[in-house]
Amino acid sequence: MKKVLVIAEHLNGQIQDITYELLGKAKELAQGGEVAVLLMGKDMKDAASSLGAADKVLYVDSDALAQFNPQTYFLTAAKAIEEYQPDIVLIGTTSQGMDLAGALSARLKMPLVAYVGALEDGKAVSQLYGGKMNVEVGLSTPYIAAVLAGAFPADKGKADGTPEVVEMAAPDLSGAKVRFKQLIEPEAGDVDITAQDILVSVGRGIQSEDNIPMFEELAQKLGGALACSRPIVDNKWLPKSRQVGKSGLKVKPKVYLAFGISGAPEHIEGMKDSELIIAVNTDAKAPIFDYAHYGVTEDMFDLVPKLMEKL
Repeated sequence: MKKVLVIAEHLNGQIQDITYELLGKAKELAQGGEVAVLLMGKDMKDAASSLGAADKVLYVDSDALAQFNPQTYFLTAAKAIEEYQPDIVLIGTTSQGMDLAGALSARLKMPLVAYVGALEDGKAVSQLYGGKMNVEVGLSTPYIAAVLAGAFPADKGKADGTPEVVEMAAPDLSGAKVRFKQLIEPEAGDVDITAQDILVSVGRGIQSEDNIPMFEELAQKLGGALACSRPIVDNKWLPKSRQVGKSGLKVKPKVYLAFGISGAPEHIEGMKDSELIIAVNTDAKAPIFDYAHYGVTEDMFDLVPKLMEKL
């Protein structure tokens, strides 16, 4: 049995999915031991009720923790870990988690395995070079694991329950040199591709910006939305809000239709968990076919009009 601590993330008062993803995995790793969540913030105590899969919530309340600040969150997390003495600390490989994981490892002298895509008792798989290389790492407690978002299902970490809430005092944060000034959020895209059941995604193989409307119409007829790989955004044919991939958005639609996408690791990382992947590419050796449930090598410009007729 082990003690596993999950470092929670929240934004604008909402617990983020990465927290539930880590919480579900924590239940497995604990092997009947205790699972706790470290919740840092201001007036966030009520959010503990949404963490029912945990046995305990360690809650730290402070004005200095109202918004994420890498310095104040690091100091607070380090103190909490020292007091709680977990065997395993789970943190997300996110913009917040990447600010904390390395610093906590150095301060607490706990080994850190980063970019974790798979995690079991005593073993992790770390994705290096943008997912081009997987490295299996042997683990012994205590350790910190920084887990890739989307590596584990969030549903396993969502459960009804009433965890024990333990209020912990924040360390002295008055001397922190980093000050939170303003949260600048990116402009909202016209479509949230992460919320779509059906995505029609296009890549370099569509050849020209002039062909975008044809695929957009197909997406509309299917009741879905248009997405794309990075080259399309780099060419400014579609906005960044439509990009799927490690440097874009991670999506899990029920159906993912890929047209003219070769299947670079950066793109695969963002869509590999789709329920059904259908790839269309004239290159029968394209890597996308290693992940697709169905593949078509017919010319997309012959195929799409036929699909439109059927629809």
